[in-house]
Amino acid sequence: MIAIAAIWISLLLIGGGFALDRVLTGAITRNFDAGLEYVLIAMIRSSEIGPDGEVRLIQPLGDQRFLEPYSGLYWQISGEGQEPYPSRSLWERRLDTSDEHNDDDMHVYDSNQFPDEELRVLERDVVLPGSKTRWRFQIAASRQSLDEQVRAVRATLIPSLGMLGLGLIVLAALQTFYGLWPLRHIRRAIAAMRGGQNRRVEAPLPLEVQPMVDELNALLAHNEKQAEEARLHAGNLAHALKTPLTVLVNSATGNDSPLAETVRREAATMQRQVEHHLARARAVGRRGAAQARANVRDSVDSVSRAVAALYPDVRLDAAGDKDLVVCVERQDLDELIGNLLENAAKYGGGSVFVTIGRDGAMAEILVEDDGPGISPADRTRIFDRGVRLDSGKPGTGLGLAIVRDVAEIYGGSIALEESEDLGGLLVRLKLPAG
Repeated sequence: MIAIAAIWISLLLIGGGFALDRVLTGAITRNFDAGLEYVLIAMIRSSEIGPDGEVRLIQPLGDQRFLEPYSGLYWQISGEGQEPYPSRSLWERRLDTSDEHNDDDMHVYDSNQFPDEELRVLERDVVLPGSKTRWRFQIAASRQSLDEQVRAVRATLIPSLGMLGLGLIVLAALQTFYGLWPLRHIRRAIAAMRGGQNRRVEAPLPLEVQPMVDELNALLAHNEKQAEEARLHAGNLAHALKTPLTVLVNSATGNDSPLAETVRREAATMQRQVEHHLARARAVGRRGAAQARANVRDSVDSVSRAVAALYPDVRLDAAGDKDLVVCVERQDLDELIGNLLENAAKYGGGSVFVTIGRDGAMAEILVEDDGPGISPADRTRIFDRGVRLDSGKPGTGLGLAIVRDVAEIYGGSIALEESEDLGGLLVRLKLPAG
C-alpha cells in the first residue's frame, strides 16, 4: 500500500510539476516578449522615411542599453536594397535577415546567430508611408535574464514539489501504518491465546475490525465446544466399555479352559486399546485449552513419591530447573512422567535419575536408569502398541506408546538413547516450554 501510494504520488507530482513548469515558464516568456514587443511597436511608430528614402527614428528609444555596445539589447531596421540601420549596441554586428518570409504579424523566435550570446528576437515587416520598400523591424535581447528567471522558478518549484511528494508519501505511510495497527493488536492477541495468556481476543478495537474479531471469537468458542463434546463422547464410550471388559476378565479368571484363556487375552487387548484411546481423547480435548500450564519439578516430585511407594527398593533422584513450566495439562504431564518413571523403576537396576532442563523453546526431561537398556534395533519397535521386550514382568506394553502420542499431541517428542552416566536407558522427552 505504501509503495503504490508512493508511485502514484510521484507520477502525479511529476506530471503536475511538468505542467506547472510549462505554465510558469510560458508566463515568464510571454512577459519577456511583451516588453520587447512594446519597444518594437514604439520603434515602428517613431520611424519615418527621410529625403533620400532612408529610414530614420523621429524619437530615440529611451533604453540606455541601445547605446552601449554588446549590452544585450539591440534593434535593427533593414529593407531590400537598403543598408541595415542598426542600434549602436550592435556595434559591428548585424542581425540576420536571410530568412525570406513575410512577417505581417509579430514573429518571435530564438536565435544563435551570435556565438557567445543566445538571443530572443521579435520582428515584423512594415511598409512605411512614403515608401514602397518592405522594412523589417527587429528587436533582439539576450536570453540570459529570461533563462535566469526560468532557473529561479525551477529552483523553487522542484524542491517544493519534492518536499510535497516526500510529505505526502510519509503521510501515506503513517496512515497505512496506524490504519493497520489494530491488526497488530489482533496478531498479539492471537499469539497470547496460543501462548495461554488469554482465551479470547478481548482488547477494544476499532469498529472496522471488530466484526472480524467477533467472528474469530465465535469460531474459537465453536471449536472448543466441538472438541469438548468429542472428548466427552470418547470418554463415555471408553468408560462404557471398561465395565463389561472388567466383568469378562473377572469371569474368566480362575477358569483354565481354552475359551477362558481366549477371553482373558482378548479382553486385555481391548482394555489396552480403551486406555490408549481414552488417554489420547483426554489429551486432545485438553490441548484446546491454550492456557494449560504445569510445573515440571512439581509433577516429577509428585509422581516420584507414588512410584517410590510401588517400588521401595528403587532410588529416585531429580535435578535441574525447579521453575520450568510446560504448556501441558498437569494431569497429562503426570501421566507422561509417571509412565517413564514406572518403566525405569520396573526395568532398571535400582537407580533412576531425572534431569530437568531447557533446549531453546522446548523443555527437556531426561529419565535415566541403570538397567540393561534397550538395543538400537528395538528403540523404534518399543513404541508400537502392546510391544513388551520383557514379558516376565506385569504390564500392558502401552506406556511408551501413550507417552509418544500424548507428547506429539502437545507438539513434543520422545527419543530413546543410552545413558552415559548410569549405563542403562535414557529417555529424552521434549515438551513446549511455557
